[in-house]
Amino acid sequence: MTRFVLASASPARRKVLDAAGISPVVSVSDVDEDALLAQAGSAPSPSDIVTMLARAKAIDVAGRLDADIAADSVLIGCDSMLLRDGVLTGKPHSAQVALAQWAQMRGTEAQLITGHCLLRLTDGEVVAAETGCVATTIRFSSPTDDQIAAYVGTGEPLQVAGAFTLDGLGGWFIDGIDGDPSSVIGISLPLVRALLDRVGVSVTDLWSQPA
Repeated sequence: MTRFVLASASPARRKVLDAAGISPVVSVSDVDEDALLAQAGSAPSPSDIVTMLARAKAIDVAGRLDADIAADSVLIGCDSMLLRDGVLTGKPHSAQVALAQWAQMRGTEAQLITGHCLLRLTDGEVVAAETGCVATTIRFSSPTDDQIAAYVGTGEPLQVAGAFTLDGLGGWFIDGIDGDPSSVIGISLPLVRALLDRVGVSVTDLWSQPA
């Protein structure tokens, strides 16, 4: 039985997969994202950057899988960042950064870019690898200063790309999106299905398998 491995600690990504019929094996990468970004410099495009991070996470986890899972599995690594006015931002980590970010992005549009790397493992070896990227336009509403402070005070935006969620409290402050909603939450179902097809695995064969 082919297992599906999610190389992410994100509960939102796991929730998307669970709702779509896949109960993934979760294995979190130890990749230092900040160090990788520093090494990348300013030359790569935004899509190249998020795809690079997704690939690094996937490869890191692939090297640490239990033998029984690595014998027959597909593994997905993902990374999301927000592109606004030519500037790419990730997780704010601090309330101060999140407050400043929301003060600038309310009433504007930006693109949430999510990179994916899918690995096919057979007998412990990576036998195929596919990558892809999805960009979805986010239309932010104009919350008041007090509303922004209240939202940041919940802690929710501190550990998510772009300092917002679509499927949580942040959804109150999103006027709409143009694109794939699952990619905004962190993992694009249409893209993952296409990547699976490329490595010879049908998504329907992965439905409702036990974790």
